[in-house]
Amino acid sequence: MGRDWVALNPTRADRSPGSFRINMDNCLWADFATDDRGGDAISLFAYLNGLQQGQAARALAQRFGVQP
Repeated sequence: MGRDWVALNPTRADRSPGSFRINMDNCLWADFATDDRGGDAISLFAYLNGLQQGQAARALAQRFGVQP
C-alpha cells in the first residue's frame, strides 16, 4: 500500500491486514493495534523472533556470515 508493506502480524492472531506495516523507504515498522514499533531491520527481526536487540543482531550476523 503505497510505500508500506502491509501484512498480518505473525506474532498474534491478526485477522485482517492493515495494522502491521513496514515502510520500505525508511524501514520504520509498526503494529498499530498493539503499539509495537521499531526503526530498523534488527528491531523487526528481534520483535518477530522474541529476541532482545543484541541477540537479534548476533543472530543476523551469524546468519549472514558477518563477524560481530
